[in-house]
Amino acid sequence: MNKIEDKSLLEEKIIYSLKTIYDPEIPVDIYELGLIYDIQIDNDCKEVKIIMTLTTTNCPVADTLPLKVKNQIALIHPIQIVNVILTFDPPWCREFMSEEARLELGML
Repeated sequence: MNKIEDKSLLEEKIIYSLKTIYDPEIPVDIYELGLIYDIQIDNDCKEVKIIMTLTTTNCPVADTLPLKVKNQIALIHPIQIVNVILTFDPPWCREFMSEEARLELGML
């Protein structure tokens, strides 16, 4: 496998893992909810940066959800370093949700 294939496979594993984490107030995983803005993987597939947001700036899980993401992604081999960057620019809005999430929440 070449590095592009390795990174692509690793990104799929990361997304799969993120889909196991749910917002405690909304019955949709954080990936489909649109809270993950970007996943960056270094060339050696050992360091990952995840840029994410929360549904509101005063979200009750602001302290715990990014840590949960970091710990979950750190379990994936060969990742050694996980940086989770929390941003509110742009602010999250319902349009960031996937069609699947909107359907689950009865918004379609």
